[in-house]
Amino acid sequence: MDLIVDKLGHSYGSVTVLKDISLEIPQGQIVCLVGPSGCGKSTLLRMIGGLELPESGEVRIHGTPPRDSLNPLTFVFQHFALLPWRSVADNIRLVLEDHKLGRAQEDAIIADVLNRTRLSDFAGALPKQLSGGMKQRVAIARALAVKPACMLMDEPLSALDSQTRELLMEDLVSLWSREPFTAVYVTHNLNEAVRLGHRIVVLSRRPGRVHQVVDIDVPLQERSLAMPELEARQAELWELMRAEAEAADMELIDG
Repeated sequence: MDLIVDKLGHSYGSVTVLKDISLEIPQGQIVCLVGPSGCGKSTLLRMIGGLELPESGEVRIHGTPPRDSLNPLTFVFQHFALLPWRSVADNIRLVLEDHKLGRAQEDAIIADVLNRTRLSDFAGALPKQLSGGMKQRVAIARALAVKPACMLMDEPLSALDSQTRELLMEDLVSLWSREPFTAVYVTHNLNEAVRLGHRIVVLSRRPGRVHQVVDIDVPLQERSLAMPELEARQAELWELMRAEAEAADMELIDG
């Protein structure tokens, strides 16, 4: 299942946030959205996921979700949104309870995603007992439980320290390598973008437009922290964004 964003635009009152956005999210790829603060990355993600309706343009689905997909489009947010009184397993069970699967099938799905996210030993733990990285693993496991056709990830690692962020990036690469998934991944961190993205969409400052699309052909599982090719791509992205980021920063100061 591919997602097509076609000439999408949106305003909040007199402020135009997005203008004439067109892009494709191919099945089995991670597409990263980067750009200066206020360029509309998260707004675009919400519109792709149907949480907001655009003023113009549309988001289309080409193909059909997998037959076993319970929720074709599923969000993973920066803040983990775990219910503090529910265990890890029961926080994951929450997204399955409306699908009338039966307890045994729910248990099988939960066991599978806990294993895939290395959380099997923590099924009975409460969120207050978990580190930030483990809480985000639970959020990812919860998203995987509904077998989404596309995960919509809004800065999922930005609240974590650098070491934990590195471990979670390795986890995401491992998950994708074992079973490729489709994702739209919003981030301010260019290192995350070049480590995780098959395709990186650079948005301009507000109103956000597609400034450039950068494809990275290095297989995910072969990418590393200090890989010269990725360092060069990161520098290329920053050069694309520098002037836009400086202008956006002045707009925020003046505003």
